Parts: sequence; C-alpha cells; structure tokens
Amino acid sequence: MTTTRRKFLTTGAVGGAAVLAAPAVHAQGAPIKWRMQTYAGAALGEHVVKPAIDTFNQIADGQMEIELYYSDQIVPTSELFRAMQSGTIDAVQSDDDSMASPTEVTVFGGYFPFASRYSLDVPVLFNQYGLKQIWEEEYAKVGVQHISAGAWDPCHFATKDPIRSLKDLEGKRVFTFPTAGRFLAQFGVVPVQLPWEDIQVALQTGELDGIAWSGITEDYTVGWADVTKYFLTNNISGAWIGHFFANQEKWNAVPDNLKALMKVCFEQSHYYRQWWYWGGEADLRVNGPKLELTSIPDAEWATVEDKARAFWDEIAAESPTKAKVVEIFKKYNAVMAKAGRPYRYG
Repeated sequence: MTTTRRKFLTTGAVGGAAVLAAPAVHAQGAPIKWRMQTYAGAALGEHVVKPAIDTFNQIADGQMEIELYYSDQIVPTSELFRAMQSGTIDAVQSDDDSMASPTEVTVFGGYFPFASRYSLDVPVLFNQYGLKQIWEEEYAKVGVQHISAGAWDPCHFATKDPIRSLKDLEGKRVFTFPTAGRFLAQFGVVPVQLPWEDIQVALQTGELDGIAWSGITEDYTVGWADVTKYFLTNNISGAWIGHFFANQEKWNAVPDNLKALMKVCFEQSHYYRQWWYWGGEADLRVNGPKLELTSIPDAEWATVEDKARAFWDEIAAESPTKAKVVEIFKKYNAVMAKAGRPYRYG
C-alpha cells in the first residue's frame, strides 16, 4: 500500500498525540539524591522530621530522594553548618544557635529568652513581621538557602532535684542551648554542651543535674523523663525556633517543582509539630506518671523576665541586624500584650 506524505504526517501527528496522552513515565537517569542531617536523635526524629521526608520521597516518585540522618550520625551538631556549606551534607534541620551558624541571626535560633510565649508566635513573626526576609538575606550571604522556619516546644527545666526558687538553680549543671545558657548563667546555672545522644547517660552518671532543652513532650519521648524527677512549669521561651536549610548550589540545581514540593512537605512538618507538642505538653503535665511538677512563684519569676529585656538590649547593641530583630520582637510582643486574651494573659 502506498503511503502519501500527507497521510504519513497525519499518522505521525496522531501517534504523537497518543504518546502525550499516555501515562507519564519516570525521567531517565539517576534520581537527585540528598543527604539531610537533623539535630534530633532517632526517637525524636520520628516526629519532628521523618514524616516530612517520607512524604517528600513518596511524592517525588523517583525524581529525587532525601536520605535522613539523625543527630551526630555524619557530623557533630556543632559542625552542621560548615558541613552543609561545604557540601559534605546537602541539607539540615536545626536551629541556628546549636549548629554554630556564622550569621547575625544565630543568637535568635533555638530559645531566645521570652521572645515567644506560644508556638504560633513563631510563624507569625516570620511571615507577618519580617523575620523570614532577614533570615533569607543573612543565609544568602554565606551560601546557604533558608527554606523555612517553624516552632517546636517551649523551654522548661527537667531536673533531678526540685526547683522552687531561683536560688535552687545555683550551681546546677544544665544541658541547654548556647544563647539560653548565656542568659541563664546570671542565675547561677552552669551551662553544659554535650552530644545530644549522651544526655541521658550524663544525667544518670551525675555529669548533669538537669536539662533546659525542651518541653515535657520531648522529655518523655526521648527518655529524659526516666532519668529526671521534676519538671519546672516556668519556661524561658514559649517555642523553639528551628529551620530547614540547604546548600545553595544543591538547592539551585533542584527543579522548581521539587523545590515547591520540599517547601510544602516542610510546612506540613511545622504544622505536625504545632499540634503534637501542644497536645503533648498539656496531656503529660496532667497525666504523665514520671515527672513531678514544680513552680517558681510568679513574682520571683517576673525578675527573670525583666532580666530578659535587659538581655535583649545587650544583644541589640551588638549589630544593626540584631537590633532590627530585637525591635521586631518588641513590637510583636507589645501588640500581643495590648490584644489581650487569648494572645496574652496578664
């Protein structure tokens, strides 16, 4: 049978349309592979990061895969930033403070004393009060992509001896974040830095007297409630500020659709922590069988809050960028105080 040029082109066009309409096939070639390390150990990582990575890998469907590593598995937490910047690892979940980030905003990562009262304060500060832009600009200067910020739990003491006054804090060797430790030292606390996975043993051996690293949900989840006896209801911050970061060159090489997917999965991770911590903090205070609650009287604790405001001014004097962040914290907290219930009480 003779095939004319017109018939051939028509047949080819129909065939091409049929191919386009067929189910999508995987892109040829090896998938993009990233290594991400989190600040969290395996037990905590099951909640604060693993669901997001599992979801991303599933939806990415062979185009990209993120391999997740827990605290200190590739490098110590204090070296996370340098390892990401150099490309030893591709991405990090951490606060700025404990990964020793060389930026002007590092001091505000983790627990900046009394900057927040509730976990919802953090996304509002970043998305409505300008912190997101400041963080993005600071990390762009050092070759790192700031992907997103979110809230974790409040910062409370869990200790082997009861804390019922500020005097009870004197001489206590406490595992905490660098900036929190700098603030707490004025009350006689002895800040101690150790690998995250060593904390439980350090509490058992007496190397530590307590921790000021988390809320009660984390204490139970990671086993610290098994080696401490008391939980102080006063806290120095309402929510830990943590982030997802990536090496800038590796981020730039990822297709836009996968960048968007990563952002969505990380935002879902932030949302998961909002309710997981919020519900756990209340439930374990009321129903948790392992830790006895103690409190420092409000009038005495108010002196700690006053010291925090002086600490803010001390930090603000260190650089224009730090001053700008402190001013945002002041403005935000003033709005919340004037708004009253349910934003602020008292």
